[in-house]
Amino acid sequence: MGGDAGMDEHSESRRMDMRLLIDSNRFIDFCAGDPVVTDVFERASLLVVPFVVLAEIRCGGLLVKRGEAQVRVLNELLQQEGVRVAHSTDVTAHHYATIYATLRRSGTPIPVNDLWIAAIAMEHNLVLYTGDAHFDHITSIPKLG
Repeated sequence: MGGDAGMDEHSESRRMDMRLLIDSNRFIDFCAGDPVVTDVFERASLLVVPFVVLAEIRCGGLLVKRGEAQVRVLNELLQQEGVRVAHSTDVTAHHYATIYATLRRSGTPIPVNDLWIAAIAMEHNLVLYTGDAHFDHITSIPKLG
């Protein structure tokens, strides 16, 4: 994550020139200590958290058993160099509408929050890091599983 204080020279040399937008499921995997996800997070040149994921994690903080711990991890992550938050804009809404219409015509709708996530990835030319297969219906954005 772009210049983490905890990264050594070896980790620095392993950094991917990849700009990632993270989905909630990958954040939860990160919180659970999944070594593959942790490695991807640490090696990304930019890690972007969409506003929707912020909301989902904060909702979890109020509703699920480990939610408060996940919110703490989120707050720490957001303080790291190379980590940004992406909010919606008019351009995001345009991409949202395009994706929505395409998926509806093909009979493959996806959840509303995931439409916003895909639209932000498209707007900012980011690789979507997700474990959700329904994003495979959106061929216009690159994905990392």
